[in-house]
Amino acid sequence: MIPIKINNSKFLVKSNLSILEACKYVGITVPRFCYHETLSVAGNCRMCLVETSMDPKPVSSCTRPIMKDMEIFVDTPLVKKARENVVETLLLNHPLDCPICDQGGECDLQDQTKVFGSDYSRFFFNKRGVEDKNCGPLIKTIMTRCIHCTRCVRFGTEIAGVDFFGTLNRGTSTEIGSYSSKFFDSEISGNVIDLCPVGALTSKPYAFKARPWELKINESIDLTDSTGSNIYVNFKETEVMRILPKNNSEINETLISDKARFSYDSIKNQRLQKLFEKHNLSNSFTFKLSNWPKVFKNLDKLLFTNPNVKVTFLINEELDLESLTILNDIQNKLSNNVRVKLIERSSNIPNNAFLSWSNDKLVDLKKNVQYCFLISSNIRLEGAILNAKIRNKVVSDTLNTFSMGQNFNSNFSLNFINLNLNNVLNFFESKSNISKLLVSTNKPLIVLGETLNKRLFGNFNLTSLIKKIIPSAIVLDVKKHSNTESMQLVNIKALDSNTFQNSDILINLNLDDDAKIRKIFSKFNGSLIWLNTHGSKIATKADVLIPTLTPFEEENTYLNFEQRAQKTLKTLPGVGESRETKKIIKALYSEKVGFKGDASFNIFKELTENPEKFKTLKNIFSKLDLLNSNFLKHKNTFVNYPLKSSLEDFHRSNKFTKNSKVMSQCSQESRKNYRNFF
Repeated sequence: MIPIKINNSKFLVKSNLSILEACKYVGITVPRFCYHETLSVAGNCRMCLVETSMDPKPVSSCTRPIMKDMEIFVDTPLVKKARENVVETLLLNHPLDCPICDQGGECDLQDQTKVFGSDYSRFFFNKRGVEDKNCGPLIKTIMTRCIHCTRCVRFGTEIAGVDFFGTLNRGTSTEIGSYSSKFFDSEISGNVIDLCPVGALTSKPYAFKARPWELKINESIDLTDSTGSNIYVNFKETEVMRILPKNNSEINETLISDKARFSYDSIKNQRLQKLFEKHNLSNSFTFKLSNWPKVFKNLDKLLFTNPNVKVTFLINEELDLESLTILNDIQNKLSNNVRVKLIERSSNIPNNAFLSWSNDKLVDLKKNVQYCFLISSNIRLEGAILNAKIRNKVVSDTLNTFSMGQNFNSNFSLNFINLNLNNVLNFFESKSNISKLLVSTNKPLIVLGETLNKRLFGNFNLTSLIKKIIPSAIVLDVKKHSNTESMQLVNIKALDSNTFQNSDILINLNLDDDAKIRKIFSKFNGSLIWLNTHGSKIATKADVLIPTLTPFEEENTYLNFEQRAQKTLKTLPGVGESRETKKIIKALYSEKVGFKGDASFNIFKELTENPEKFKTLKNIFSKLDLLNSNFLKHKNTFVNYPLKSSLEDFHRSNKFTKNSKVMSQCSQESRKNYRNFF
């Protein structure tokens, strides 16, 4: 800590800060345009000029480091006049279109013009115009408004890893743009909208929809992947207008993926709003509208008239923890008649075993990690935020990264090692030539892909083996879906052929219409019940269609891949006759099962209300000693299929994103082949 003076007040600050950072540290705001905390320093807007006792003229505070006993003045008449001239210069070619600009009301240039701007302009020439650029279906550009702060250029180069934007021409002809007209092919491209201090880059789906002062704000989490990024939901009346990132230094910081930001339009698309029951005619069938009393009456007859009827609840890894707890109570109480099964096999951690809550968190990436091993994981598609964190560490700290399994198009330097599953297991058992890299480093970062665990069968656990070999290893088991960890907590097994063949009724909870579901429906001869937020072609095979709520319309708890409990908050009212999934299930079996709740769920509920307790949470749920040598000796089998990514299309990864028109457009754009020259 060194002593400095700011506006004749004495402060003690860290020695390695710039003047702007030191002022921010003590609570004094210095205006800026080009400076941003997550980007490198450019020093080209000159808005942050200050006077110091060690410099003969005003200096830019973002580039000038502090020195011992330095005196800094941030509001002298000279500084104010300099800022007035900077604002006047920026407004020379800036269009006066604030009434139709989507940035109006939250524009940095507007704010600084109000504080430091003059009441007249000395410029009398024609304003310069710049051609708008095509960035795809997500980002709307009006480049005449650009003030050349280069935030978007630095974001693409330093964080996104895509050199999309650049500075073209020189002098008064300078403009920001792409070298070729194409889609901004990055999983986090939408974050440039938040970075842009003016209205040059805005959200295309949000264009001309609302003003910021008309919007209400609610907090929630992103459920399009397993990271659980924190978000703000901006809504107007009964419609979501836009989604913005919420700063959380332990998870996503100030970033969110494009899926989280733009897939909200699926709330309205193809929604199932009414209850329908199938009526068979002579040679065909038809669906007729129904109501809740009639549907429950028919379901009671179907489920409880015959005491030997076999019911299977078919779920995926995106069902909330509350509904899972209720289903688990039903399965335990009516074990002879009711089964709860996953549509696809999850990771093979058995018997409610949680590994280590005192380690293996996203915040551990900030530690001194030298080597990173990606095992059967396309981290760029499966975890866009985690990929950005790893890339930042690769660029800044020279993190050595190795990828084992299927090669993928990475946006940072990567050493690809083509290994099959057998070689991967030999690698962890120190039977491989490259195993010395794993053993020699102190805190290796190991990212396990979802398909790796799906190729292992039995009670053997790979994470246990890694922890046994290197206790200090940071192991992140990245999932494709938002709530896979809850499936492991409740110990839900995958659907097998015996359960499928012996079932009389199949109740489908919020499933995605994919090839696996269509195959099951085509072979099943019993009664099908479809509980879902959206309709689809395969839903017409069901006997009863029941609408449910989206995560924006109810409050639920989810666990991300680091087993952190978070919850969504109710933002919108339900559409039509839709109801909460957990309430529908509870109402069906309320007379048969006395729902007592679950102790583990109560603890997770407390964690969602007190997130700081996650930092000190211990391994309290483990029923097995996963680091016990006897447990490691359990026999297992594995399927020696090639290792590959669990996700091929980033923009259409689950049911919610597949019903988004914006994500469909992005998926089409990302598949196109561009050529710079013909």
